[in-house]
Amino acid sequence: MNKGQVLKKGYTTGTCALSACKAALIYFFEKIKKESVEVKLPKGDILNIPVKSVIDYGDYIESTVVKESGDDPDVTNGIEIVVQIYAGQDELIIDGGYGVGRVTKEGLKIPVGQAAINQVPRDMIKNQVETICTEYKYNKSFKVIINAKNGEEIAKKTFNERLGIIGGISILGTTGIVEPMSEKALVESIKKEIDVYLAGNDYILITPGNYGKEAAYNHFGIDLEKGVKISNFIGEILDYLLYKNPKGILLIGHAGKLSKVAGGIMNTHSSYADCRHEIFASYAALYGARQKVIEEIFNAATTDEIDYILIKNNLHEKVWQKIMGNVVENINRRLDNKIKCEVIIFTNKMQTIKQSSKDLELIKYFKD
Repeated sequence: MNKGQVLKKGYTTGTCALSACKAALIYFFEKIKKESVEVKLPKGDILNIPVKSVIDYGDYIESTVVKESGDDPDVTNGIEIVVQIYAGQDELIIDGGYGVGRVTKEGLKIPVGQAAINQVPRDMIKNQVETICTEYKYNKSFKVIINAKNGEEIAKKTFNERLGIIGGISILGTTGIVEPMSEKALVESIKKEIDVYLAGNDYILITPGNYGKEAAYNHFGIDLEKGVKISNFIGEILDYLLYKNPKGILLIGHAGKLSKVAGGIMNTHSSYADCRHEIFASYAALYGARQKVIEEIFNAATTDEIDYILIKNNLHEKVWQKIMGNVVENINRRLDNKIKCEVIIFTNKMQTIKQSSKDLELIKYFKD
């Protein structure tokens, strides 16, 4: 549901590949060009998927299915998944062609060098081929090549390059269905990036985004581009890092995001919660701020403006010490106090920089 409306589901690139493969197989055995095919998904769902085309090129049969993402804002929506099948093989071969990326880094479930076709789509296609071969008493198998039209260009809008998947999109799908929850997909992408990062590192640098890139480099010699961007999902990513168990975490971010963590807010998107003004105002009041100052804080447009109000009223150090203490406490609680996490918080206009300890021990692992 979204604001009272039921969101339309779609189907994954993996389901597209499965459907195109089935349409091509039906043509091979029956010489019928199907306009749609029924496919069974891992959880038992049956979908009827439209087929754009089936073409017999003599040496191989090619079938195309167009991706439909429903109401999920997926960059692969509308992409054409083109499957080619080659008959007469001694064993089943599933590989990627044009527009499908190849894995170049350790840390993913797919071995380096293989096409970025996840295991569930591979299994679905394998089961489909074996079932149809058995049905038609065909004692050979097929080579199945999965392609993605304009996949290399579309992949530039995804996390693939950061994950070490080069040359195109990934063929994905755990359930075969696209649930219209883009946040869930984004979190899963971030987790995969963490897997790749930790495949070669014991310590990890995380940041909500690009804010503070210049400050991080000028003050600490740290390039935020070499860390993992976790967007607003502080809590979910800390949970995942607790599971992955690195030796240490360095979190760097802008006060507009990370000050919310002082109030226990672990998804920092404004649609979930804000309370920055309440946090700063309550701590300012705790340290003697007059009503006029508290009103100024509540009326401030940005965290940077709040920071300036604290400076001019000699409240800056005390309030920030309290906020940083609560940020660290809430992060440690989320990590069950099992992983060392150091934090750097900054603002833009005044270039205020606060850190969780005087001597940041983890900095050395991330210096350029």
